[in-house]
Amino acid sequence: MTVAASLVQTVDWTAIAPPTIAAVVGLGVLVADLFVSERRKAVLGWISLAGLTAALLALLPLLGADRDTFCLTTDAGACSYTADRFTVVIQFMVLAGALLTALLSISPLKDRELPAGEYWFLLLSSAAGAALLPASRDLATLVVALEVASLPAFALVGLRRGDRRSSEAALKFFLSSVTATAVTLLGVSFVYAATGTLHLTEIATGLTSVDGDLQTLARTGVALTLVGFAFKTAAVPFHFWVPDTYIGAPLPVAAYLSVVGKAVGFTGLILVTVVAFPSYADVWAPVLAVLAALTMTAGNVAALRQQADRAFSAVRLLAWSSVGQAGYLLVPIAAAGYVDDPADAIGATVAYALMYAAVNLGAFAVAALVARSAPGNRLTDYRGLYARHPLAALALGFFLLCLAGLPPGIIGLFAKVTVFQVAVDAGLGWLAVIMAVNVVIALYYYLRWTAVLFRAPEGETPARAVPLPLTLAISATALVGVALSGAPQMVLRFTETVLF
Repeated sequence: MTVAASLVQTVDWTAIAPPTIAAVVGLGVLVADLFVSERRKAVLGWISLAGLTAALLALLPLLGADRDTFCLTTDAGACSYTADRFTVVIQFMVLAGALLTALLSISPLKDRELPAGEYWFLLLSSAAGAALLPASRDLATLVVALEVASLPAFALVGLRRGDRRSSEAALKFFLSSVTATAVTLLGVSFVYAATGTLHLTEIATGLTSVDGDLQTLARTGVALTLVGFAFKTAAVPFHFWVPDTYIGAPLPVAAYLSVVGKAVGFTGLILVTVVAFPSYADVWAPVLAVLAALTMTAGNVAALRQQADRAFSAVRLLAWSSVGQAGYLLVPIAAAGYVDDPADAIGATVAYALMYAAVNLGAFAVAALVARSAPGNRLTDYRGLYARHPLAALALGFFLLCLAGLPPGIIGLFAKVTVFQVAVDAGLGWLAVIMAVNVVIALYYYLRWTAVLFRAPEGETPARAVPLPLTLAISATALVGVALSGAPQMVLRFTETVLF
């Protein structure tokens, strides 16, 4: 009787509330879809918005002390779920990104471009998995959270019925992701065989005393485990799915993948490298440094080559730009393997990710506005946007300058300087030089797009009314960007504190 009682675990429902709320509301929307008439499908969107808002509010009780749950009964220090400062920051970014994606989705669903019930269920399910991942503290939960975030995303990409481009994008995304996941699971099995545990903190301890015969197995497992998360970040050579997927997916889904999908990948990389594999930094740090250099270069060069009059050239540019930005985000994670205290390096990644999430979602919001009158979404379609929608043009110009790291986008400049400094402090001078060259390359295509916004329009293009949800999404991201540019130190002060 005593043994049976010792196996019973209490669940900290407050700690697991954010992903749980998103998942429960998603199931509720799916069931409600069966009983709601076609004319009233819009109510499902507002229920989803309310659910994501509630999940965000559930983060407030977690701002105090760290909370652990699902711990081993034999070792209270080995837990599968931890709600610490790092978890709360990433969950805020993920859920806020999903909320803005939901705002972008209201209009397409109202126009019946997408099936409402399935769409909201898949979006909320993916958001629940993405919110679960930063709290995961064992490899099994990490992989499950990664797949819960990914599997609904495949369906979201291919949700436009009868659209060949959407179906091809979903298939390419699915096949690439499944391959990466299979390699990751092989790596996880190697790590488990070498250490005998799946909990990250225990793996960190176990890897320091691996038997000589298992050293090669452990090193191989460490390298393979990173593959799935590198795929999610769109790091080279796992980036080929990005442009076709973004073009084939509905625009709100592309925005979601560009921000929340990347947050999932970088969170997983941070957890497995800094928390689980710190003693094997000689394996993963050089690899991530090379991946960072290749990723930023490939992304920026490809974005530079986009033809302005090509169909979907604006979305392609945002897709390749996101690959380039992923390279910058990888720099501090790689630098964490070269310093004694990786906290500052990880803080720089989180700070940069917060900036990128806000302004990139804003850029996609304006792209969704332009797509209402120009479905081809070419860069040439943005000519004269200031004459048609002056506030939207100013907002997009500001977002592009933030991504470029130019005033008045001070937060973008501040974030890039911080990442650059982290690389230099870690002794990665060569990587800092490559980053500086890529920043200069990126200036050209960001400024070229910005200039197009204010040119005289070639013909009379009537300005269409902007839907309220789209207005809210553009306004919210612009306000966040302006606030961060006015006080960029707020982000770094928050992330420089102890994250783990």
